[in-house]
Amino acid sequence: MQFRLLQPFAVFFLLSLLLTLSPAQAQLFETKAAQAFMIDADTGTVLFSKDADKPIPPASMAKLMTMEVVFNALKSGRLKLDDTFVVSENAWRKGGAPSGTSTMFAKLKSAIRLEDLIQGVTVQAANDGCIVIAEGMAGSEDNFAGEMTERARQIGLKTSTFVNSTGLPADGQQTNVRELAQLALHLWREYPDFYRYYGLKDFTWNKISQRNRNPLLAMDIGADGLAVGASETSGFGIVASASHNGTRVIAAMSGLANDKERAEEARKLLDWGVRSFEKTEIFAKDEVVGEAQVFGGMKSGVTLKAKGPIDIFLPITNRDKLTARIIYTGPVAAPVEEGQPVGALRVWIGDTLSQETPLFAAESISVGTLPQRALDAVKELAIGWLR
Repeated sequence: MQFRLLQPFAVFFLLSLLLTLSPAQAQLFETKAAQAFMIDADTGTVLFSKDADKPIPPASMAKLMTMEVVFNALKSGRLKLDDTFVVSENAWRKGGAPSGTSTMFAKLKSAIRLEDLIQGVTVQAANDGCIVIAEGMAGSEDNFAGEMTERARQIGLKTSTFVNSTGLPADGQQTNVRELAQLALHLWREYPDFYRYYGLKDFTWNKISQRNRNPLLAMDIGADGLAVGASETSGFGIVASASHNGTRVIAAMSGLANDKERAEEARKLLDWGVRSFEKTEIFAKDEVVGEAQVFGGMKSGVTLKAKGPIDIFLPITNRDKLTARIIYTGPVAAPVEEGQPVGALRVWIGDTLSQETPLFAAESISVGTLPQRALDAVKELAIGWLR
């Protein structure tokens, strides 16, 4: 792999950072969560990451995937909000009042509108609501869980696997905080008409009113979703979103000790996310970002640019912890066509890879003369092993 820095001033920043920052110093935010991940909703920029790919049981946060399947069916016209589903004995026993788990207290054999089931799930984390939906859509909860995993792959979740619709403990059921945050971002972007259910403060069903289980909704931080969960193996977790002054962040956390610590750590992370960064354009559209070495061409290097402007999120403080590199596999063999993918610009905030922007050849480079190609071959023989 070739490593090229942005501009001469970036060389000083990068070298000084590599020499002075230890991994413990490099992180800009500290949290008690064992796993945490936060992104800017508008751009997908990673603002914070801590052990984000460690597999964890999703617990009740699996219901986000249940709702994704439902929302997708509504958006495609497969379902309508006025469709009704019947509460089976299985749904009533496993997720209803007899279960002792989170429930909307749906009556056995009653018919419930889909919109009411959605509110039961998004507000009350209703296990009976999930199972009723799963059986109504797929014939059985097992079939529905298979559809959940299939949809997860379709929207880019590479490892999340679901065994049931509720998140209740089950062998083989897993996710990670990175993919939970990506799922939440997908819900916000793709289903604005349905995302609003996550921000409802309470919901009443069967004459029983319950407040939203998300503790952040009662705090003055602009939170409007999404889900909480807890398991014996991974502790307390949360997937949350908040917006402030036009900035929206989405975070997922796991491995917290109790519900109080979960609420406080999530509040701190979201509040830091919406207040501690500012969006800055570092390269305008069509502006040259850097250069990649060319092998066997009429020129020794090809200029690179992105498809559009490149914006990054700068920490308002600790700006010296920002570094950037152009990374590509090279040298790039001639001929090179204008617009050809060459590499990427990677930006780190502390030790977190924050964003990656594809870079393309800004010009065409034709194959060089025989002497030029011979000289490049000699150079490659002499110094290629150093890469």
